[in-house]
Amino acid sequence: MAQPDSKKIFFENLSGAGKAIAVLTSGGDAQGMNAAVRAVVRMGLYVGAKVYFIHEGYQGMVDGGENIKEASWESVSSMLQVGGTVIGSARCKEFRSHEGRLKAANNLVKRGITNLCVIGGDGSLTGANLFREEWSGLLGELVEQGSIDADSVQKYSALHIVGMVGSIDNDFCGTDMTIGTDSALHRIIEVVDAIMTTAQSHQRTFVLEVMGRHCGYLALVSALACGADWVLIPEMPPEDGWEDKMCQKLSANRAGMKRLNIIIVAEGAIDRNNKPITTEFIKDLVVKCLGFDTRVTILGHVQRGGTPSAFDRILASRMGVEAVLALLETTANTPACVVSLCGNQSVRLPLMECVQMTQEVQKAMDEKRFEEAVKLRGRSFVNNLKTYKLLAHRKPESELPISNFNVAVLNVGAPAAGMNAAVRSAVRVGISEGHKMFAVSDGFEGFYKGQIKEIKWADVGGWTGQGGSLLGTKRTLPAKHVDKIAEQMRMHNINALLVIGGFETCDRIKQSASGTKRRVFIIETMGGYCGYLATVGGLAAGADAAYIYEEPFDIRDLQANVEHLTEKMKTSIQRGLVLRNENSNENYTTDFIYQLYTEEGKGVFDCRKNVLGHMQQGGAPSPFDRNFGTKISAKAMQWISKKLVETFRHGKGRVFANTEDSCCLLGMRRRALVFQPVVQLKDDTDFVHRIPKEQWWLKLRPLMKILAKYKTSYDVSDSGQLEHVVRNRPKELDASVAM
Repeated sequence: MAQPDSKKIFFENLSGAGKAIAVLTSGGDAQGMNAAVRAVVRMGLYVGAKVYFIHEGYQGMVDGGENIKEASWESVSSMLQVGGTVIGSARCKEFRSHEGRLKAANNLVKRGITNLCVIGGDGSLTGANLFREEWSGLLGELVEQGSIDADSVQKYSALHIVGMVGSIDNDFCGTDMTIGTDSALHRIIEVVDAIMTTAQSHQRTFVLEVMGRHCGYLALVSALACGADWVLIPEMPPEDGWEDKMCQKLSANRAGMKRLNIIIVAEGAIDRNNKPITTEFIKDLVVKCLGFDTRVTILGHVQRGGTPSAFDRILASRMGVEAVLALLETTANTPACVVSLCGNQSVRLPLMECVQMTQEVQKAMDEKRFEEAVKLRGRSFVNNLKTYKLLAHRKPESELPISNFNVAVLNVGAPAAGMNAAVRSAVRVGISEGHKMFAVSDGFEGFYKGQIKEIKWADVGGWTGQGGSLLGTKRTLPAKHVDKIAEQMRMHNINALLVIGGFETCDRIKQSASGTKRRVFIIETMGGYCGYLATVGGLAAGADAAYIYEEPFDIRDLQANVEHLTEKMKTSIQRGLVLRNENSNENYTTDFIYQLYTEEGKGVFDCRKNVLGHMQQGGAPSPFDRNFGTKISAKAMQWISKKLVETFRHGKGRVFANTEDSCCLLGMRRRALVFQPVVQLKDDTDFVHRIPKEQWWLKLRPLMKILAKYKTSYDVSDSGQLEHVVRNRPKELDASVAM
């Protein structure tokens, strides 16, 4: 029998036997909390622990009784796509007192609970850490009162805490994203996109207030994602005299034939004297100075509501599983930790380090150290702010550098949401760098045909929220037309190319199944030979199986999956979802799998199938795609500018770029964006199937299987290390991008 890989923990070794884990949600609700609760419950049960719900947050822990209930596998079914928190959340004054925490300790000890997963904001997590620090003293008091015996003190001597941050504001330092933030951005962008159509019809100015009393993340990223004219956030108040500058910009945009203006305001926006800036003040200012028809929209709690996004479901599921692993590995000397996201990696950080840095941000704002406050928010916030300023505010011609370089941008391969945001970003950053920008229509086909024209700053206005590819894109490869493309580059004196493209929605269906007893949907996703969509879509929708090319399967696997699903449906009312990547297997087609499940499930469940097709490429881009496309394209253009300067030969007046690193692919690797020379990709790429030889997301597949009740191994090679919060030394932001 093969020995287990030392970097993997198998089901038999992930032992939670004899342990009791409780999960609670506290503070404000956030979309995705239910996905985190579901993951904690199922991973806890999977490893053999008892798992408890604590209803109504800390209030339920203090009150005890029916508020603390044992959870079962089925008790978290069909909650993945539900917003809010089904186990309730309540602010609890009593828990802030010593007497309240004494009651809570008594209620936990009676049930043998010494492991807590707390999902909430910094206040909730700080309370949990205090509870942990007082634990031994609380048990001593309970013994003196006769509430528990001395054996219980010995048996339950340590309380272990792991936190997950549920907050739509993304106001917790130490993590790139908190649970609920992406969903809130979806709500905001849906409203902004709807408002923009009516604003354009009537040439109106809209002032939108979004949540964020102490953090401007939602306002900043939504402004970046919709191309807002102005944004006001608490971390970086505008300079004195901002009123005139804002009105000048709004007026200039209208003069440039723009029919609408969008101003986004965080509810906690302030000026340099810490005086609140309200939406009504801005409205009155615009009306008085410009006479524009101006309306105010306050989004309010709609930002907390609705179905969680796929991103939040996956993030919360990963965090929930990681939280259980952290509890299994903790010792009496291990500090309370919080599970965070860095790049595409889950990390564990000391809870109080994160809390203290979060509190330092507010202190910096109170003391008017605004540049430091921005820096303390983290690299993601800093990059968002720099990028917004760079794209939203055009420098006068007299202040632009003169580079004499011509840069062309084109889309290739299949259209993808976010392409237009990337093109807009590239064009505006390029112009800011002093380059002359050219747009190539219809990819490489348009390139060799000469479909090239100069593109200006205003030409890409409003592109951020558009789906598809406004430049046009074709799958034509350049190899057959290299000479003609080279000739076009000479004719237009093109010095650099930015190529945006590839190798050249299961939720509503699951909800439909939820309305019917014992029904299984077989869904075919796109992706060529890459199973990413099927895998992460399956994780986000709670699929029972996802068949992909990267993980070969045969008839025995199919039969085992059918039997597993049949057994689950016999024991309770269940809905099933099975995904198949379009090229996962040439013989086991979607029709074959549908017919197999239909035949083998007779008497237990019925089946439906759906081929999603090109609807997956359509529609408006998500906030994530807009933001990511914008930032990655800006970074690419800045890299191009740097390379053009490095490779320009003044004596000959030409660019000589013949080194490996003059042609790179920009993408995310683990925790950072990396420029990798294209020639180096040869050894890392399966060119026949047009996929990388190693795919990071394959590590998510065991997680999907565990949450679907399969016994499997789980790779924890990236887990188990408690890291520390990285503190960047505060310094002034780049003056060249200051608003």
